[in-house]
Formats: sequence, C-alpha cells, structure tokens
Amino acid sequence: MSRIGKKAVEIPQGVTASIDGQKVSVKGPKGELSFLATDDVDIAMEDGLVSIKPRDASNRARAAWGLSRTMVANLVEGVTKGFERRLEINGVGYRAAVQGSNLQLNVGFSHEVNYPIPQGIKIETPKPTEIVISGSDKQRVGQIAAEIRQYRQPEPYKGKGIKYAEEIIHRKEGKKK
Repeated sequence: MSRIGKKAVEIPQGVTASIDGQKVSVKGPKGELSFLATDDVDIAMEDGLVSIKPRDASNRARAAWGLSRTMVANLVEGVTKGFERRLEINGVGYRAAVQGSNLQLNVGFSHEVNYPIPQGIKIETPKPTEIVISGSDKQRVGQIAAEIRQYRQPEPYKGKGIKYAEEIIHRKEGKKK
C-alpha cells in the first residue's frame, strides 16, 4: 500500500478542480495547470477531495498511484502558492541581471550569456550574485534552474560557478609541491 497514494488531495478555497477521464485540471489565483494520469489509476473527486486508487495490484499501477497523487498535489500547490528555486553565483566578476525578457549572465566567458525568460516563469535578481526563479509549474521551474546552472557548474577547487542555494559544494585540496 502506498502511504502517499492513500491520502486524498484537499482542494482549498478559491481553487477549482475538474476531472475529465484521466485528465485533472486545476485553476487558481496563480494560473491553470493540468495533468494527464496513466490508465493504471482511477481518479475521483468528492466533497472537495481528489482521491486516487490503483486499478489493479500490478507493480506499475502501484507505482503510478503515488506518482499521480503527488502530481495532483503539486498542481494544487502551484496554483495557490507557486514554486521557487534560488541560485547563487560565486566567482570574481560573475554576476546576473534581468534585461527586459532576458537573463544576462557574466560567468567567465568572453561574451555575456543571454537566457530568454519563458512565458509563465518569473526570474528576479535581488542581488547581482543571486537568481530567484518562480512559477506555478514545479517541473518547469526546476528545469529552467537546471538549464541556467548548466552554463557554469560549480567546480570543486575554488567553488566558482552557479549553484543552488541549498547545494553544498565538496571542496578539493589543490596540488601540493
């Protein structure tokens, strides 16, 4: 039995959810999101709760059970609170700035890197060495943070590069004479 899958997802005030076959659509103050579940699970809504049950006892159905419940919970959280990822930039002369609809990065290349900001995602730079990515879709926020980090991953000797705020860089000792 899935401990996560057994719990029903509560729909808060101001949020509307609709189920059309295997598609769950959630609409709230921060936008509208939808998720298409596999045929291995049954989705039902009663009394402001979305419950998910596996159709049979196969491994695939039990795996999809917990995943589907978590995806629906992320939809509800995304349209109410939203998601956020923070990146930190370490290095002499490394900085970021938002210029119109582009994120401009100076990360040690001979040129500036311009990253176009996608629709539905908000990128802010409260400090030149900090980037805050926020939006309602958890997967897109994480993917954009990973793409920005990919331009200059942190290196283990000096720690220079773009890292997640909660990430710990294991430092290595330099070469000895």
